[in-house]
Amino acid sequence: MVIYGAHCSGERSRGSGSVGRVETESKERALGSRAPRFIRSSRALHLSWQVGVFFVGLAVVIAGVLMLVFPGPGWLVIFAGLAIWATEFVWAQIVLRWTRRKVSEAAKRALDPKVRRRNMLITALGMVIAASLLGVYLALYGVVMPWELKG
Repeated sequence: MVIYGAHCSGERSRGSGSVGRVETESKERALGSRAPRFIRSSRALHLSWQVGVFFVGLAVVIAGVLMLVFPGPGWLVIFAGLAIWATEFVWAQIVLRWTRRKVSEAAKRALDPKVRRRNMLITALGMVIAASLLGVYLALYGVVMPWELKG
């Protein structure tokens, strides 16, 4: 049963600046196991559940590390493995919260107009350098493939 309060109906309370922080902290789940209740009720069953979650998460993280070297979305898969571990282990939940916070901070910084202007300037400068290098190459060798060059 869901009970809707004043904060759900669109009304905002005016007051101290800590209200926003409290709302943000209340959105985070409590630390601890997310295993079903019947599994947590038995110590042996819960321990075997944790071992299984650990090995599944480890396999996913290892696959993500391999994808850093080989084609594939390596970091995405590594974070998925961390999310699997976070269903059971408090240390992984803390690391995942820290990672989410850092990613959202980076996204906010990337949307800052000054940072966007700087990034656009750096990109334009890189494109000018690449076009210059291409122009030098074409001036020296013409439109000839590198493997067809004659010494």
